[in-house]
Amino acid sequence: MSTDGAPGESESPARDQFQNAAAEKMSQVRDTPAERSLWKGGYSPKAMYGTWLISAVGTVAVLIAVALMGGSSTIWYIAGAGILIWWVLVIATYLYRRFSMHYELTTQRFVHQRGILIRHTDRIEVIDLDDVSYTQGIIQRMLGVGTIRLTGSDRTHPELVLAGIDKVPEIASLIDDVRREERRRRSLHIESI
Repeated sequence: MSTDGAPGESESPARDQFQNAAAEKMSQVRDTPAERSLWKGGYSPKAMYGTWLISAVGTVAVLIAVALMGGSSTIWYIAGAGILIWWVLVIATYLYRRFSMHYELTTQRFVHQRGILIRHTDRIEVIDLDDVSYTQGIIQRMLGVGTIRLTGSDRTHPELVLAGIDKVPEIASLIDDVRREERRRRSLHIESI
């Protein structure tokens, strides 16, 4: 039997070539840069400036209205209690938002933490993000804060809303750039194998 042109000989070099190419590509994938943090943030105090302003104006308006009506001491107590309850709610809302929402963007993932007593953490691969958009009201534009909306293919959070983000245009652009770069990087590895 002649070994020239035998099926085993012609397959072995092709198989070895394929295995070598696959091993080289896998070493490139393993040699990818380590994940590093690009941005950390949370709810910005500037996001509630409008609420503080409306609350202050409302407080002054109630006090003036009670004074002009020549209210009795009972009306003053009721107005004072209403104002006090309102301010407690506004401050509690601010404190809850400030201390319960934390975000971190890395080169590969977006980490969203929420909760004060019980912390719930979600990690979303940036490659799974499909769209990054943001909205700002009039006062928010003047202060540079806003709300970022992330939509993607993540099953637990197909849409994630990040409220009260400072420097919202820059952060939204950073998230989008990281998303596009990670998609480009991973698609190169997939196409080359």
